[in-house]
Amino acid sequence: MPADSYVFEGPADPEGPARDNNPPLSISELSFALKRTLEDRFGHVRLRGEVSKVNRHGSGHVYLTLKDDKAAIDGVVWKGQVRGLGVQPETGLEVIVTGKITSYPARSSYQIVVETMEAAGAGALLAQLERLKARLRDEGLFEPARKRPLPAFPTTIGVITSPTGAVVRDILHRIAERWPCRVIVWPCVVQGEVAAAQVAAAVRGFDALPADGPIPRPDVVIVARGGGSVEDLWPFNDEALARTLAAASVPIISAVGHETDTTLIDFVSDRRAPTPTGAAEMATPVLTDLGAATAELDRRLTRAAGRLVEDRRTALRAASRGLPPRPEDLLALPQQRFDLVASRLGAALGRNLAAHERDLLRVTARLTPSAAGRQLGRSQERLQELHRRLAVALARVPNREADRLARTGRLLESLNPDRPLNHGFARIHTVDGQLVRRAADLSAGDSLRLVFADGARAARVEDGQPPKPRERRPAAASTKLSDQGRLF
Repeated sequence: MPADSYVFEGPADPEGPARDNNPPLSISELSFALKRTLEDRFGHVRLRGEVSKVNRHGSGHVYLTLKDDKAAIDGVVWKGQVRGLGVQPETGLEVIVTGKITSYPARSSYQIVVETMEAAGAGALLAQLERLKARLRDEGLFEPARKRPLPAFPTTIGVITSPTGAVVRDILHRIAERWPCRVIVWPCVVQGEVAAAQVAAAVRGFDALPADGPIPRPDVVIVARGGGSVEDLWPFNDEALARTLAAASVPIISAVGHETDTTLIDFVSDRRAPTPTGAAEMATPVLTDLGAATAELDRRLTRAAGRLVEDRRTALRAASRGLPPRPEDLLALPQQRFDLVASRLGAALGRNLAAHERDLLRVTARLTPSAAGRQLGRSQERLQELHRRLAVALARVPNREADRLARTGRLLESLNPDRPLNHGFARIHTVDGQLVRRAADLSAGDSLRLVFADGARAARVEDGQPPKPRERRPAAASTKLSDQGRLF
């Protein structure tokens, strides 16, 4: 009997028929007994299947289904295990997972708790890579317009690779013989589960270096690794690493694998080199070639300067043929004209001074005290006349304004709506204060307000007919006269 069986067998009752001594189990007891049996029997299993129905819960757990052509099993990846997976679960991906079989008593179903996950083969890896590549291409990370140009003459080059492989030695040797400059190597792992994270951290580290800090910021960064299988190069197909390279501000050259190898970072980097040595050649110019080019430019500059001097010398010789034999002859005629003009200048200045003196005498002859006094008297009389006119005009202003104010007051009084009330008229208003202008606006039963000169009264519209006149009572004097009888 199994250990979890609750069957008890005892002697039969001699006084009656045999009864079943197996006690009934509760649903929970049975469910948890099955759970313990599954976990003890299948504590570690390795399954191969296709991923379907991937559900990433808000809590961080991932729920999925693994299936083949005949069966399916539910699976769960706890939050702490998601980042450690070799590949991230995607619908349609064939994977190999390891974990333990357990049950979910609330639904009486069994499932696998996934601990590791890896792609089932190169075909599955490439299919996953193509889907990721298509998504990044749709986001524009492969566009040539966003790629940065490489510096022509770098002073510092950063290299991200393994410090123990032949790749770093090839790069350093090639840079040293082409363009001696500062090279900073950031050592990291380039194979395995932690490779992608370390390379991404190195890219962010180079990108964060200040331009004027103790460690110079590289002008260009080379991400390099030797060749290998698809599985060996798979860390360089990591989505997070690709996005890190795309977001970096420093130009990056990817040199992963051989010329035939292609990884995801080759599409997001600024340049792709076929080999790590090719990346070193791509990042640096050749110093000897630059020296030869500089020497050639210097020779061309010397020849051009010589031709220019010779051309100017030839032009000077041609111009000198039109000059007289002695240079003094060129200044003889202008000097003679200058002497003639200088001799006339003194007399011309004297005549000009005499003319201005005559004009001054004519003006001062008119400036006598009597003439100035007469002009001043006329000006004072004109000023007094202007003062008198101004006083008269200002005196008229208050009277004119007072008359206009009085006319305005009379006009305002004539337009007073309460003035006709003193002559026996009344204004008719509705209960909400609206003025009634036409009888057609009223209906029987409407409440009105009549405004008189000495107050207001309420009224109501009875009908459209005028009311009958009330009979007047005879005065008291008339009653007394009627008691006296008639004279006629």
